[in-house]
Amino acid sequence: MTEVLIFATVIAPIILGVVELIKRTGPIKKNYIPLIAFVVGIFIGFAAQPFTDLDLVLRLWAGGLAGLSATGLFELGNDRSGITKVGE
Repeated sequence: MTEVLIFATVIAPIILGVVELIKRTGPIKKNYIPLIAFVVGIFIGFAAQPFTDLDLVLRLWAGGLAGLSATGLFELGNDRSGITKVGE
């Protein structure tokens, strides 16, 4: 479990950056951002195979946890209504 948490801590900033990139590309309902971050986290956990010796299931768990934690920390103080890009 320690390895999963360490790996999640390492990939959380990467997931945060990718989700922020997705948010800036077009209008997305803010309620879907945690789901997007979860999926991005799982994908990055899957794609990180060359960088770690964790099993696939553990990488997927770490990616999901990192995605949810990255979004949770970033969106904690934000309003959850509306869309990401307004007026463009």
